[in-house]
Formats: sequence, structure tokens, C-alpha cells
Amino acid sequence: MRHAGFFLALATIVACSGPTSRATTTTPAATPSPTIATLTPTPATPSPTPTPSPGAIVRYVAIGASDTVGVGAADPTSGSWPARVARLLPPGGAYVNVGVSGSTASQARAQQLPSAVAQRPTVVSLWLAVNDINAQVTPQAYASDLGAIVDGLVTGTQAKIFVGNVPDLRPVPAYAQADKNALFALIIAYNDVIARVAARTSERVVVVDLYTGSAPLVSEMTVSPDGFHPSDAGYQLIADRFSAAMKRGGVPLR
Repeated sequence: MRHAGFFLALATIVACSGPTSRATTTTPAATPSPTIATLTPTPATPSPTPTPSPGAIVRYVAIGASDTVGVGAADPTSGSWPARVARLLPPGGAYVNVGVSGSTASQARAQQLPSAVAQRPTVVSLWLAVNDINAQVTPQAYASDLGAIVDGLVTGTQAKIFVGNVPDLRPVPAYAQADKNALFALIIAYNDVIARVAARTSERVVVVDLYTGSAPLVSEMTVSPDGFHPSDAGYQLIADRFSAAMKRGGVPLR
């Protein structure tokens, strides 16, 4: 009954979801379902995205959902955390965001992975989990989908891959009525999946730890007015963690 209560509580946070959107800096808009507006997100059909110059020093591609798109930022195009990371690219670098708001790992596997591989990236960021939690995807199914995305990037590109794990979401206002014990158990299970998937190809895949010391990421100052997505301050903190991991991994960010 505890888990049933948790997922019933998830249904009460529909109003917290931001508008359906997709990153518009480099990709045409799509019309997927909002991040948490439904527990069964509607598949989206992203349009083809432009290919960065093959000669670019760093070709950075971001895969993800509404947080990758930038929902909650004052200007999602420039305020998402991948856009903030992209501003640190060296001269000649290229950035493509293939994220789709509302995407689960299963949807990203079908929709975003082919586009990402086509960009011939040298660096990929991947942050997908919360929509899967909200959609009641089991850790086992999530492991299959996330593993397929990572494996596809490893075999289809020469990129270094940076995978974000799940912060402690319990203080996020949208989960105020959720069973906190059930939510915490899922977060731990998902983060274990992420660690195990990354460990399979540790020379290419790095976990970006958003869980340890995650209180600043989910404070009132860093959650947007919708009670769920990051604010501009929150996106900057997330960008800082990804960029620090990338620098440690040898990506020549400024």
C-alpha cells in the first residue's frame, strides 16, 4: 500500500508541470506530453536536427527531458543547464540539444538516440530518470532502456558520455504528498542502475553525481514556481556539476 500511495500522490502534481517543449536553439519543436502531466507520457516525434561541423574541436550533444530542454528557466533556450555548459565550449565547439520534454528513457532510446549518434559527438550528456519514476517504470525496465542508450552511444560514437544520476527529490514541492520512503527507495534503486550501467564501460562513461549533497539543487531558491522543475539558479548548479565532471574527464571546457 505504501507504493500505491506514492504513485497516487504523483498524480496530484499534474499542475506543476511546465509547458510541453523541446530545445529550440538547434532543434525544431516537437509536441510530446509534459514532463509530469501524465504517468504515461505520449511518444513524441522529434524532427531531424542539424549536424555540427565534423571539424569542430568539441561536438557536444545533450540527451534528456524537460530539464534538458530548460523548462522552468526564464529563457529555456539559453537557460537550460546544457546551454550553460555549452557556453564553456572552446572556440570551434558545437552544441546540439536533442532533448524532448516529457521523455522517458524508453522514448529517448527510440527518438533521441538516433539523432544523437548522427551528430558524431565527442561529448554527450544524458539525464533521464524522473519521468520514468513518475511513470512507474520498474528499475529493471529502466536499466534495459538506459543501458541500450549508453551502449548505442558507445558503439555508435567515440564520445565521452556523462550520465546524471537522481538527486534526493523528497524536498521538492511537487512530491509533498508522496510517500517519502517509497520515493527514496526508488531513487536509490535508480541510482544503483545508473552506476552499474556506467561501470560496464567506465573508460567512456562517467556518472555525474547529483545525489550527494543535493539539498541545494532542490531548495526553494533552486526550484521554479511550478514546484517541480529547476529555476535559473537550479540550472546553474546542475550545469556546474556536469561541467566539473567533464573537465575532470578531459573535456577542454573553459
